Amino acid sequence: MTGSSTKQEAGAPGVKSGTQLSSQGGTTMTDETISATTIINAPAEAIFAVLADPAKHSAIDGTGWVREPLDSQHLSEAGQVFRMAMYNDNVPGGHYRMANRVQVFDPPRAISWEPGMDTGGGNPQIVGHIWRYDLAPAGPSGTKTTLSYDWSAVPDSLRQQLPFPFPPFAADHLTNSLAHLAELVTG
Repeated sequence: MTGSSTKQEAGAPGVKSGTQLSSQGGTTMTDETISATTIINAPAEAIFAVLADPAKHSAIDGTGWVREPLDSQHLSEAGQVFRMAMYNDNVPGGHYRMANRVQVFDPPRAISWEPGMDTGGGNPQIVGHIWRYDLAPAGPSGTKTTLSYDWSAVPDSLRQQLPFPFPPFAADHLTNSLAHLAELVTG
């Protein structure tokens, strides 16, 4: 069954009411992609600048897992790796590090990265999931902002080893993240 549902976000600054939350290709988690879309009342360039700054990612994150960047560079090109300190109660010891490889860097239209385990050698062990933001004009002063999470390339062998299903968070994580992004941009 394909379709989408509407999730209302009341009072979040810069977020238009009626934020769309939809899973692409269907409504079950087996579709392997979930996305949320909202209109942020700011230019795409301002939104992209926040997304390209890993120091802002913990403030955007809707789960509370992202802590702080381990590198100080802004994102500037596909192939760039940026590392983040993370915390999740479902991970043994709670603390861990992710090394993310920028997959798409197309200012101010799209940015995506492939999270991987930080092996310490500068080459992340890519797991197979992707975070992506797509930005498009929406009226005279807004930007249609879509956040997608795609886990279709995570191998079955790895899925069987992990202590959680995909996606490893509630669907409202994406709408929460977009609301946080809007607050940072429109402040």
